[in-house]
Amino acid sequence: MDTGSDLVWFPCAPFKCILCEGKPNASPPVNTTRSVAVSCKSPACSAAHNLASPSDLCAAARCPLESIETSDCANFKCPPFYYAYGDGSLIARLYRDTLSLSSLFLRNFTFGCAYTTLAEPTGVAGFGRGLLSLPAQLATLSPQLGNRFSYCLVSHSFDSERVRKPSPLILGRYEEEEEEEKVGGGVAEFVYTPMLENPKHPYFYTVGLIGISVGKRIVPAPEMLRRVNNRGDGGVVVDSGTTFTMLPAGFYNSVVDEFDRGVGRVNERARKIEEKTGLAPCYYLNSVAEVPVLTLRFAGGNSSVVLPRKNYFYEFLDGRDAAKGKRRVGCLMLMNGGDEAELSGGPGATLGNYQQQGFEVEYDLEEKRVGFARRQCASLWERLNRDKN
Repeated sequence: MDTGSDLVWFPCAPFKCILCEGKPNASPPVNTTRSVAVSCKSPACSAAHNLASPSDLCAAARCPLESIETSDCANFKCPPFYYAYGDGSLIARLYRDTLSLSSLFLRNFTFGCAYTTLAEPTGVAGFGRGLLSLPAQLATLSPQLGNRFSYCLVSHSFDSERVRKPSPLILGRYEEEEEEEKVGGGVAEFVYTPMLENPKHPYFYTVGLIGISVGKRIVPAPEMLRRVNNRGDGGVVVDSGTTFTMLPAGFYNSVVDEFDRGVGRVNERARKIEEKTGLAPCYYLNSVAEVPVLTLRFAGGNSSVVLPRKNYFYEFLDGRDAAKGKRRVGCLMLMNGGDEAELSGGPGATLGNYQQQGFEVEYDLEEKRVGFARRQCASLWERLNRDKN
């Protein structure tokens, strides 16, 4: 499930995944013998090919010129298309079939059928704002389900043997039980920030960031993170498919400097850990390590999100130092996303799922806003399933 892309695709037989060693095993490839190939004239075909014209697509599908001129290419299949993520890619064809989703049956659902992928062993449900996304197609059948969705990510675990409960994905609305959703003594209500329109990347859920508070001090965000210009530059993408939050270099360095001013004063910098892990800054922690609170200050009135410590500061025991034995280490879990000049033509920053854990993140497509509310995600999963049964 990925809010940073807008294609739903499955591995299809015969399936080949390049550079997939050590990745999760793919589910059995889909057999498309009963599925219907999408026509080269379809708007879905154009959407998969970056809004290429039907004439160009039908020419690529070898529809004769006279048929193109008379708009008589409906029987020619949409050509294969290339689709890329930050860490993988695929070549796929478009098909239509009935998709069963819990008790729903979505007829004529359009999906990508991938026969060859690079580092992508399992299918992806694209939840972005594009025509081919699951919410967009769901909205044609049931607007109350397709116009709003949320997810609640359980805490990250880097221990593959640890049993974790699933993270609930919620389509539409649900009734909140206040007594079960109390955080810090009060009901955790949603904090909303408006979605920004991006003319170049319309499928992204982009929001504005005013700054990040480190303890009591606000580090103001650069102008490019507060809005999107007419070239599609700027803003912050809320992305369930990216692990860590990526900030432009100058802003990242300012946040790190302020964080280090508080933590580095009383804790030794763990330079060797930084070299081995790529994380920074890291510290050898004293018995009681005080870490400043990080608050994301989004655009819109009263749109601040206070992050729990575990969402931005990862603590672990390092046993590599034979002389000193195991030492407690803590690392800031934000990433340098590169210089502002390198980010032109796209989003200025990305809010990753590590910082979203323990929050219900709601995408309200009707009101065009993104909401955040603290939740016990495992408990929410259990309650929603209990209510369903």
